[in-house]
Amino acid sequence: MTTLDWSTTFAALWRARRQALKPVAEADLDTPPLESLLGIERQKTALLDNLRRFTLGQPANHALLWGARGCGKSSLVKAVFGVLRLEGLRLVQIDKEDLLDLPDLADALRHQPHRFLVFCDDLSFQPGEPAFRALKTVLDGSIERPPANILLVATSNRRHLVPERMADNLAATHVEGELHLGDATEEQLALADRFGLWLSFYPPDQDTFLAMVAGNGVALDEAARLEAIRFATTRGGRSGRAARQFGQSLPRKG
Repeated sequence: MTTLDWSTTFAALWRARRQALKPVAEADLDTPPLESLLGIERQKTALLDNLRRFTLGQPANHALLWGARGCGKSSLVKAVFGVLRLEGLRLVQIDKEDLLDLPDLADALRHQPHRFLVFCDDLSFQPGEPAFRALKTVLDGSIERPPANILLVATSNRRHLVPERMADNLAATHVEGELHLGDATEEQLALADRFGLWLSFYPPDQDTFLAMVAGNGVALDEAARLEAIRFATTRGGRSGRAARQFGQSLPRKG
């Protein structure tokens, strides 16, 4: 694996087919301003504080951002990285389909002098997938301790990362007043529990959604307000993504 010059490279993408890291030019980084993300103040503070501690070499938790689609999970990760990259944080993004390569990637980064945020977007598994166990190994280690300079952040629409089925809950039993979960449920929790920081995301209320629309450069007269609300309804609900898409759907003057 080719070693990058991390003193000048802030972020990279893992390309599994080439077994290589592709550096992302600074001009190509997608790091939205943190203040532009509305309606998620608690999540912003929690993730920024956690990743800043990690960047400074202090104890920090792997983070799982889960919840409604389009409500700022990925944008928050990128925005916080945008703040902390100048403080020494580096980012590597890996696709869910390539997580089998994660142990090798961790080996390549383990002895680098920088601290790395390894980011996996839209993470979910089907039961029994090999990548499920590869991720568990890097999160918690094996006979070898996990790298101290690597922190994982994942986003998902599912809290437990694996589909939850009614049959899994039916397998739970009570023994002398204690709840014993079924094997499938234990397996689901075994992965999610390795993320010490859980942040949940929900659709914004109408006022926050309209503020998001205005933040995308839309002049909100009464007609535009009604059209924005109608647009969100056709997309299945309010979200930061719907606000951005509504702004992009309008003609621009000049």
